[in-house]
Amino acid sequence: MEKLDHQIVREFRHRLEQITPILDLRIFGSRARGDAQTDSDLDVFVKVPQLDRSLREKIYDLAWEIGFEYDRVISTFVVTEEQIKLGAVGANPLLSRVMEEGIVV
Repeated sequence: MEKLDHQIVREFRHRLEQITPILDLRIFGSRARGDAQTDSDLDVFVKVPQLDRSLREKIYDLAWEIGFEYDRVISTFVVTEEQIKLGAVGANPLLSRVMEEGIVV
């Protein structure tokens, strides 16, 4: 993973912590694996205690804002523990990949 990507996600985490508690935050996908192209997005998994429409929008807006500052598209995968345990998210193969290859930040 590139040093800049790690810096971007640390900044994202710092600013996100001003909005909501974070249970888990990981970089995953091509940038975590180190095989990203120049225009690849930065995939970020975020687990929060509770999530509603307002918080989801704030997280997306923050990702866009920081991505704009660093000229990087940040794609977020935002979930709650309840969604993982009781919802379809827990059975999603993407979640398994995040847990396997994701880099905790």
